[in-house]
Amino acid sequence: MTDRDFGSFISDVRKRAHVSIRQLSDQAGVSNPYLRRERGVRRPSAAVLRQVAAALRMTTPLMYLRAGIGNDEGSATPLAIATDHELTAKQKQTLTEIYDSFVRENERSDSSIASLSSGSPNVTRTPSSP
Repeated sequence: MTDRDFGSFISDVRKRAHVSIRQLSDQAGVSNPYLRRERGVRRPSAAVLRQVAAALRMTTPLMYLRAGIGNDEGSATPLAIATDHELTAKQKQTLTEIYDSFVRENERSDSSIASLSSGSPNVTRTPSSP
């Protein structure tokens, strides 16, 4: 799917839902200028896709599938969830939310480890009482 196709998809869904760009911006927590470029967005982040999917009352796996997440970079897990015919829409949504929470936790852990190894914050450990 090309970037233009994805932008058109978002625009079509938004219009069918009778939601203006401003309303989508407010509901999704994504800036109005960002959404105004919906036809030119290269690779929206997973966080933006989640927010837009929720605002448009779509499942996140469907949004990931339409955005092509997992096709050529990163994890294929969201795509596998979205295309699994054995799962219901609710199960796909739940699995995607669990997966996303694990990814966010790993990102936080990675950034904490990076800041500790760079010597940024000076963390002092104190022994805990038994």
